[in-house]
Amino acid sequence: MRKVYVLGAGMTPFGVSEKTSMEMFAEASFAACEDSGLAPKEIQALFVGNVLGDFEEGQINMAPFLAAEMGLSSEVPAVRIENACASSTVAIRNAALLVASGVYDVVLVGGTERTTVMGTPLATRTFAMGSHCRYEEPTGITFPGIFGMAAHLYANKYSIPLDTLKRQMALVAVKNHHNGSKNPLAHFRKEITVETVLGSFMVADPLQLYDCCPFSDGAAALILAAGARFRPRGKKPVVISGVGQASAGSMCLQKDVTRSRAREASVRQAYRMAGIGPEDVDVCELHDCFTIAEILATEGLGFFEFGKGGEAVEHGETSLKGRIPVNPSGGLKAKGHPIGATGAAQAYEIVKQLRGECGDRQVGGATVGLVDTLGGEFGTVCNLVFSR
Repeated sequence: MRKVYVLGAGMTPFGVSEKTSMEMFAEASFAACEDSGLAPKEIQALFVGNVLGDFEEGQINMAPFLAAEMGLSSEVPAVRIENACASSTVAIRNAALLVASGVYDVVLVGGTERTTVMGTPLATRTFAMGSHCRYEEPTGITFPGIFGMAAHLYANKYSIPLDTLKRQMALVAVKNHHNGSKNPLAHFRKEITVETVLGSFMVADPLQLYDCCPFSDGAAALILAAGARFRPRGKKPVVISGVGQASAGSMCLQKDVTRSRAREASVRQAYRMAGIGPEDVDVCELHDCFTIAEILATEGLGFFEFGKGGEAVEHGETSLKGRIPVNPSGGLKAKGHPIGATGAAQAYEIVKQLRGECGDRQVGGATVGLVDTLGGEFGTVCNLVFSR
């Protein structure tokens, strides 16, 4: 297995865009090419994460059109990957393994999504398609409902008063909005307070408006390469040193949604491949679709004991200057959540952090970064370890 370098990274602003999914992906991809110093003609394969192109813009089979938009050769294979919110993380994992094994030397990989064009009702309905269409969707379950239940189960399991947990979740939102205010590409670039969160309207008890991430538009892309000719010049080299992926069935088959066994299996794979443990991670971008999701993830990734993730937030351990900074980009909560592009955007942030290019939100001395992306109701989990 060859060492896989991240030669370039590009990302569009997240938020509401008038550009199409293909236009946004081309923008991010050309930025990644410029960052890498490589021309599009050197790309040998393209992998793109996209979830709802058919509902959003009436477009399936998007990948070959993206290749044409980039001016790539007709000999270049182009593949669209769909694993709900983890789509582009899975695309990066697959691309990295193909480069490491020698199938390709240079690959363009990323994700793109234009969710806001659907409007909230259709977006909510189509997002729910990430749950099981026979056993879950007919019950009326939504993702806010799933994570609302997870919050109640978590509070009961660890004997945490619900008001205490709600305040801990609010602190997650405050932290991530603080980080997002320092990110020029974030959807929401404003500070909020605990009172802002607790005063917002109820979405799915106990989750309130500011406990939930937004629908967003955006794209992000990486250039991955291997071989002596492609070692980065003039930048701190960043490599993908570990990858993992695991899956779970419908919620009725999952015994405890306060712990994602798929996440624990996936991150073990990534840690083992990279030769590290959770104590070696300097910075993490994880899947905070809801504030409770960040607390659950920090425990599942091994950063804190089970039942202690909320306390860690209270003590500032996940802040920019904390023991394990989490979501310095602002996370899904403030950076935004264009589902097919989310994992690639997480990877973009980690690459920039390891290069020391994040300005006011820079994590000092970061040399190992972790990406954690969740697809559906814990159905797909994919993890990536980046090292400098």
